[in-house]
Amino acid sequence: MKRKWILNLALVLCFLVFVGCGGYLLKYYLNAKNAEDAITELQELKAESEQEEDGGDIETDDGHPIIKKYRKLYKKNPDITGWIQVKDTKIDYPVMQTPKDSEFYLHKNFKKEYDVNGLPFLDASCDPEDEESNLMVYGHHMKSGLMFAHLLDFDSKEFYEKHKIVYFDTLYDERQYEVVAAFYSQIYKEDQDVFRYYDHIGHLSKKQFKTYVENIKKLSEYDTGIVPEYGEQLLTMVTCAYHVEEGRFVVVARRKK
Repeated sequence: MKRKWILNLALVLCFLVFVGCGGYLLKYYLNAKNAEDAITELQELKAESEQEEDGGDIETDDGHPIIKKYRKLYKKNPDITGWIQVKDTKIDYPVMQTPKDSEFYLHKNFKKEYDVNGLPFLDASCDPEDEESNLMVYGHHMKSGLMFAHLLDFDSKEFYEKHKIVYFDTLYDERQYEVVAAFYSQIYKEDQDVFRYYDHIGHLSKKQFKTYVENIKKLSEYDTGIVPEYGEQLLTMVTCAYHVEEGRFVVVARRKK
């Protein structure tokens, strides 16, 4: 009798675990679906704005005229600083920037509501108009494939060969960046004597630029044959990777036009 009671208890516990896991997965994928729907709306708003007749200049608070396709998005949320896209992947998102808190959009959506997916965001120390800057953009690596999950596709040289250009518009102009390197890294402990890509953000001196380029080329999973020169703006995209604790995967590109 006691053995039967224990068996029944075990079955009940297994059932509860199954239900709990199922509920968690359902919630996770519902969140992902909601986030994807919200992004689709933003993509449609961008496309709609681009097709409309020009209704006159709209400027940012500092007096820069905004190109037509980003005007409606800016009106909805002036934290938008641009748009990033890798064609034929899910990477097709607004990029946010909040000068007083770099990570504000780590778990916030375009409406500034809590969202575990967050949005890609530009480090607060970066100025997209600084030609001698390394623009560092962060995005989550979501199991659903959202945000910067597909950044890890650049692990493959075959994928790189078909996706050499990253499109990163600012509010003021359309831009293209040519992939230079793709590599695995991590957040290191303070006492480790290693190259830290995240120590090279924003405006770089000639020496800092040289150090950064030399090291990312050494770390790269493959040789792209491209070596940036000082004065060429860099775009560094970062997401989590799970090869080590606090792992990161990084893709660096240089501005082409």
